Order: sequence, then structure tokens, then C-alpha cells
Amino acid sequence: MTAAKPTPRIDTSKPHPARVYDYLLGGKDNYPVDEEVGEQLPPEARDAARQNREFMHRAVAWLAGSGLDQFLDIGTGIPTAPNLHQIVQKVRPTSRVVYTDNDPIVLRHAEALLVSHPEGMTDYVQADVRAPGEILDHARKLLDFDRPIALSLIALMHFIPGEQEPYDIVATLIEALPSGSYLVLSHASSDIYPELAEQVTAEYAKGGIELGFRTRDGVGRFFAGLDLVEPGLVTATEWYRGTNAPPAEAGGIYAGVARLP
Repeated sequence: MTAAKPTPRIDTSKPHPARVYDYLLGGKDNYPVDEEVGEQLPPEARDAARQNREFMHRAVAWLAGSGLDQFLDIGTGIPTAPNLHQIVQKVRPTSRVVYTDNDPIVLRHAEALLVSHPEGMTDYVQADVRAPGEILDHARKLLDFDRPIALSLIALMHFIPGEQEPYDIVATLIEALPSGSYLVLSHASSDIYPELAEQVTAEYAKGGIELGFRTRDGVGRFFAGLDLVEPGLVTATEWYRGTNAPPAEAGGIYAGVARLP
């Protein structure tokens, strides 16, 4: 595995979404500023982080089982086993995975923890989803854009508020993918539990992190022109394929998987 850039300085004076997420998952790769945000969030935030992770596991395992062997994961977060490549390479050992995140702490862990199965390959690039061209340029070094690719955007786009053109960003990424590719996306809702959404948004804002939670229709716009696979756009706890159904559990995260026609 190679890193695209030297490790920049980690800013420990400001919270970062990847490190807050790590805190919510019970990780240790975060700082007091991240913990301060996490501690002020309602208990449901921990449930949402876990539900997100479990959805990702189910979705990419299903895709690998369906024949996909190329994955572009943007907004990777701090590595937490099992990571995406471990899930898909268990099913399809030759799978290739490109990870992307904009937090320098992720780069610090990437070479040690994102180690591929011998038959497959992984790579990591530090980049921001708001610069999709940079991500695509790097991904082309490992992935074959003439064959289907699964684009994973797990709990990422609600950190891109409306004025930063989130739909255009996703459209740019999707337009680069060949027919038969897939979009895997989860996104915090503003309409399932509105009061909780307002509380979470306010606590993140205190740490200088702006959120753009969206309604079901708003999340559905990311899938425009794509073919949603069953069960469609549902909560993360309701999405599954095959026999490994998750336990019945309430959730405030929308999730879906869609195929590019």
C-alpha cells in the first residue's frame, strides 16, 4: 500500500468528524476536543454509528457476493476492524479497494491497518470529497474504470451542507463510473426524529462542524438516475439482502444501494 502524500500535521485543537465517529464507536484514536463533542451527543448517536457500520458490512458483503471486486470508499474514517477490504476480500480475495479520507490521523493508521489480502490490493489517498477529481485521478491508478466499481459514501454526505453542492459532488463521482457500478450510501435524517436531529446538529456546530441532515426525499436525490436495489431507500437497520437480517431496531439513518444502468 502506498500513501499519496506525506503525513500533514494533525490539528488537535478542533474536532474532526472521523475522530468523533471513532469516539462514538468506542475507539481510542481521538482527542479531548472530539470527546467533548461526542459526550454532548444523545445516546442515540452511538447507536447510529454502530448501525452505519453494520449496514456497510452487510452491503459490501452482498456486493462482493454478487461479483463486485472493486471498491472506492470515500470518508473511510479511522480503521475499525473489520474494515471494508476485510469484508469483501473474505468473499472475493482478489478485490481491490481504494480508501479516502481528509483527516491526517487516518493516513497515520492506513499503512498499518489497511493491509490487503495477498491476492487483492488496497490503497489510500488523503483527499476531500469536495475535490472529487483528485480522488478519481488517484483511484484510476488501482481500479479499472472499464469494469464495475462500488462507490461507498457511508455517513459522509451529511457533513456537506447544501451550499457546498453535495449533489453535484456525488454526480461527478457517479459520472466517472461505468455501467453496472453501484452507489452505497448512508445519510443522517432530519425527518425521522427531528428533535434529535436538531440536537445533534447543534452540538456539532458548537465544535465548528456544520451538518446538513436531510429528509428522505433529500437523501433520495443522491440516487437520481440509478436503480435502487431491494429493499430500496430505508433506514440502515432495515437494509439487508440474503438471510442475515439485522435485529429489529429503530434508527435515524437512511441507507440504500443502487446500480448504475
